[in-house]
Amino acid sequence: MTRLAHRGKGVATRLMRAAEDLAVEMDRTLLVLDTATEEGACGLYEKLGFTLAGEIPDFALKPHGGLTGTLIYWKRIGRRR
Repeated sequence: MTRLAHRGKGVATRLMRAAEDLAVEMDRTLLVLDTATEEGACGLYEKLGFTLAGEIPDFALKPHGGLTGTLIYWKRIGRRR
């Protein structure tokens, strides 16, 4: 999660690409992540090539109370075996 003041400046994109590069170096071939349905990072993940697997309703707590759904994403990386 990035601070509000840093959003829209490419910080999250650079962090995600660095994480993906590290995962490839470690011979990983699949990344899986999740984000909140409300105010989550689904646009970022889709821009980076992640595929939506589905939603789990009422799964995560919101910072100020209540529940929100969770979107699950995946992406193949590195070499396939």
